[in-house]
Amino acid sequence: MASYSRLSDFAGIRSKWGWFLALGILMVVLGTLALGSNYLFTIVSMIFFGYLLIASGILQVFGAFWSRGWGVFFLYLMTGILNLIVGWLLLTRPEVGAITVTFVMAIFFIVGGLYRAIAAAGMKFPNWGWAFFGGLVTLGLGILLWQGWPATGLWFIGLYVGIDLIFHGWSWVMFALTARKLEAA
Repeated sequence: MASYSRLSDFAGIRSKWGWFLALGILMVVLGTLALGSNYLFTIVSMIFFGYLLIASGILQVFGAFWSRGWGVFFLYLMTGILNLIVGWLLLTRPEVGAITVTFVMAIFFIVGGLYRAIAAAGMKFPNWGWAFFGGLVTLGLGILLWQGWPATGLWFIGLYVGIDLIFHGWSWVMFALTARKLEAA
């Protein structure tokens, strides 16, 4: 097992701390913009996801022709075609895509929250109350999304992306400031 107690192992990280700081600040700024423009970031997220699906679909369709066996060929081909269709739909109708994705997320949160709460209450492992509480919060979020649907579909993904960018950005900022304090090897 590798030992990470030597500061010399972190020499490369220390020398790049400014880049990590810049990345963190950029993510916090983008996240803050996303919180102020939920609709715009929701639409941009759907368009970005659409392009990813199209790229994936193209690669899978081409990959199908290099596969061995008819079963694998058709699996790759059909998956690639499905990715192309869904990607094209997200690019041409990002609002409908956002509403649909939010509906799926609401169902996922409801089912997942119920499962976590019931499993935590049934198992009663140490500190099970936190898992139970987390399940209830997830269930509550799912119910709120579902009750406000379809309107929530036009802003929720942008809000989610904004919060995620802010938290990850601050993590990078804190990492950079810690890396800066490391002693030179």
